[in-house]
Amino acid sequence: MPILPSTYGRPPRFLFNGHLETIVPSLLRKIEGVHYSREKIDTPDGDFLNLDWSRVGSHSLLIISHGLEGDSKRHYAMGLAKLFNLDGMDVLAWNNRTCGGEMNLKPILYHHGASYDLDTVVNHVLKSHDYSSIFLAGISMGGAQTLKYLGEKGQDLPQEIQKAAVYSTPCNLPSSAATLKWKSNIFYKKRFLTKLKEKIRQKAIQFPELFDLDLLERVADFDAFDTHFTAKIHGFADAADFYQSVSADNWMGHIAIPTLIVNALNDPLLGEACYPVDLAKAKPEILLEMPKRGGHTGFTLKNEEFNWVERRLLQFLKTSG
Repeated sequence: MPILPSTYGRPPRFLFNGHLETIVPSLLRKIEGVHYSREKIDTPDGDFLNLDWSRVGSHSLLIISHGLEGDSKRHYAMGLAKLFNLDGMDVLAWNNRTCGGEMNLKPILYHHGASYDLDTVVNHVLKSHDYSSIFLAGISMGGAQTLKYLGEKGQDLPQEIQKAAVYSTPCNLPSSAATLKWKSNIFYKKRFLTKLKEKIRQKAIQFPELFDLDLLERVADFDAFDTHFTAKIHGFADAADFYQSVSADNWMGHIAIPTLIVNALNDPLLGEACYPVDLAKAKPEILLEMPKRGGHTGFTLKNEEFNWVERRLLQFLKTSG
């Protein structure tokens, strides 16, 4: 499939670089009028997931997977939920373990490769509801989970799932993780580490024998955090093994349905390998769109409630063929 030209022009003039395009919407954007109803479901390993529904009585469903340290109430999830509801589609935004306001039961947290929990969500929907068509959307980390899930299922994907679209997605996790070492990205590193360290402190209350809080206080970067905590509790050797083992591009070659990837070229959190140009050229199911602007989960439109990428996902997912 040829690389798609992008219709996104530019953000408002005051968002004059990729960092502002990323940070300002993340801190200031608000979406009103989305009212979720929560459902708690069990996982096969004895844990739970919280699912937030926004229904309008449709036979079609959009399943949204959120980003790192996000949840169903982040602006990007609620923006998609509101837009797709207005277009007549039900929406389910699921929360990764420890996200969405409630600590999970098991020692593990969540990560970019936690497609097993997305699989649990999909299976629950198929068993408990009667949707004729299901679409998947993923943002940032949630995009990586979605791509990994689609590739793992390949030709065995449930037939109800017709299309998928992701954006600001670290298709290659080692490449994305490396960006958090850049001096220009110290804001993001500190913000994510602060939130994740607090999760470990809460987890240590449940399982004090598993977590070294003195070591946690000395951790200053993601290599150390992911080696001593993420990798340890999820069964990987170290950070490098974790990044490589769960990276979505290990599976993307097996994706069997039309899947749109929108990654801005000025995204501060995506390295070069996160733009799968060769795969998109060789594989008709993968459509890659690379706007020059947009930042990370930005894509702001002047004086518009919905951003450009939300409208782009609606256009792609609702178009037949």
